[in-house]
Amino acid sequence: MARHELAQGMLLYSLDSDDTFAQGLAASLGVKLAPHEYRRFEDGEHKLRPLLDPRGSDTFVVHSLHGDAQNSPHDKLCQLLMFIATLREHGAARVAAVVPYLAYARKDRQTKPFDPVSLRYVAQLFEAVGTTQLMVLEAHNVAAFQNAFRCPTMHLEAHQAFNAMALELAGDARLAVASPDPGGVKRAQLWRESLETTLLRPVGFAMVDKRRSAGVVSSENLVAGEVDGMRVLLLDDLIASGETMRRAALALRQSGAREVLACVAHGLFTGSAAQVLTDDSIARIIITDSVPPFRLPLACAARRKLSIASAVPLFAQAIKASAGAWSG
Repeated sequence: MARHELAQGMLLYSLDSDDTFAQGLAASLGVKLAPHEYRRFEDGEHKLRPLLDPRGSDTFVVHSLHGDAQNSPHDKLCQLLMFIATLREHGAARVAAVVPYLAYARKDRQTKPFDPVSLRYVAQLFEAVGTTQLMVLEAHNVAAFQNAFRCPTMHLEAHQAFNAMALELAGDARLAVASPDPGGVKRAQLWRESLETTLLRPVGFAMVDKRRSAGVVSSENLVAGEVDGMRVLLLDDLIASGETMRRAALALRQSGAREVLACVAHGLFTGSAAQVLTDDSIARIIITDSVPPFRLPLACAARRKLSIASAVPLFAQAIKASAGAWSG
């Protein structure tokens, strides 16, 4: 059996130009990435084609949909959709999209007149090209994500990646998990329950009030829950500008938290995040490797706070589960 194959008739591709995540995934699965051709034309159009016959194969395509120096999220989404369609066009039996970061997941409901529901439109695009399954790490709103798609999905929870660092993060301090806004309460509660099982001791819970309108974040520094004297693990799905995490960390410190560790699935670090996250209210920043932290300069103070918990084992386990189910 060729080393690029997961099993007979199964293939693993990566469309990322920086495929560190995919290489780690391939190593974890004990395979090589299948080859493909990528061409970018002078007008910005592109072409991707597999260099192995996909006929009858079960195929997994890795592509994280964050913007980077080479491609916007729209470029990456289009590349992934067209590659999936190409694989199906040439006879692939099943194609799973392995998407560590899913673009457009934040706009999952209408909050203003005539608002789009972008997540649902993205779901329709994946379905239209024949995607068999979508694997995603920590969607913005799990219920909205699951309801948007008609093809099967696998939602992987980032706290499972952070659990690998649980003993280091917890130390011997009194511990609490907090959500920076009401929308993340369930996410934080699930991690609190998991940590109690892992650490065999009580873990507290808190929530910080937050409101957003027209992109402007506001709050009154209201904290629900007891954090006095505790180390607080502040859990969210992503960091963009960093303002939400800074405001929440300040509120928690003002409520008596001993220190605040920001634990976030996707580190986008847009705009002035490098400056915002230097705030002393945030002691550490822990992200997964779903998005490389390329926007944080190596020499900045925020980068020196940064640690990475790999989500590769979660995706490797998910791929093995799907491959086993399909072959069975």
